[in-house]
Amino acid sequence: MPRAAGGMEGRVAERLRGALGPFGFEVHAFKVGWYNAVLQPAFHLPYPDDTLAFVVLSTPSMFDKALKPFVKKERLKIIRDPVDQCVSHHLSRVKEKFPDQKVDIIFDYEILPSRKPKFLAQTAAHVAGAAYYYQRKDVKLDPWGRKKIYGVCIHPKYGGWFAIRGLLLFPDIQVPFLQQSAPIDCVSTEEKRTELLEQFNFHWQDGRYRDIIEVKERYSEEQKAYFATPPAERFRLLGLTRLTE
Repeated sequence: MPRAAGGMEGRVAERLRGALGPFGFEVHAFKVGWYNAVLQPAFHLPYPDDTLAFVVLSTPSMFDKALKPFVKKERLKIIRDPVDQCVSHHLSRVKEKFPDQKVDIIFDYEILPSRKPKFLAQTAAHVAGAAYYYQRKDVKLDPWGRKKIYGVCIHPKYGGWFAIRGLLLFPDIQVPFLQQSAPIDCVSTEEKRTELLEQFNFHWQDGRYRDIIEVKERYSEEQKAYFATPPAERFRLLGLTRLTE
């Protein structure tokens, strides 16, 4: 029987931060209804509107705090993308912290049979107040004509130096009174927003869009090299031999 929650969200959030924070992850709460309200029905999460959910981000420190120790410990068991497997390991362990609750996990790399993603990561981050999702509609004087322009999330502390890794959903916890926090609009001028979308869409490989604001922390040189390497070659950088193709 789903239960309504007063301070339940705070208690769940505290437990999640205790479990994931030391490994370089951030969690931000939202109601499923906030997410579904801004999307077409094809992308809706199949839960009641008041269901408690959290979006999980990896910060720059995740590489050293979670990935490298995970690879060292589990090196013979890594058979797919090491980051995906590391994130899966840490989020799945969260369930142990909630033995009396049902916890559903959706990972950023999961797709539906239609090849659509199981959730729209940047929308989730925006409605949870974690990072502002800048889109074409945020630029009044649009210089791109018929070109397809993709949006991008910017974190107020890490700029573009972070990643959205998954959702944690608590189907038995309803939070009708949870207050929504707007994400921080840290790229607030028309000029900077245009520059951001231009860099992200046409020069994303050089990573300049990530530094559109002054950031508190960014990826280390080692981490930049890792993510700049084609996925098939990343095993070698971590000192792994690929066991399966």
